[in-house]
Amino acid sequence: MSINKILTALADDTRRKILLKLREGKISSGELAEHLDMTPQALSYHLSKLKKADLIYETKYKNFIYYEPNLSVLDEAIVWLDMLKGGKDNED
Repeated sequence: MSINKILTALADDTRRKILLKLREGKISSGELAEHLDMTPQALSYHLSKLKKADLIYETKYKNFIYYEPNLSVLDEAIVWLDMLKGGKDNED
């Protein structure tokens, strides 16, 4: 996954709020929109950005789509940020 897509997705406060809510467990898009007081269209835009960065999974069950975080992709961002901060360069 591209570090640029991850950092771009995380740069937005709304998307960070979505990820924090998803840490609590799977949630449907309708419940998520209601919790964040967002229109379905606005939520769809942000979920699309998070999916493109591979930061969330979606699971379809009957007429509902449920979302959950894919936080394992954050490892790449953490390694890059650690290198920026002066940590060990893992590219040796």
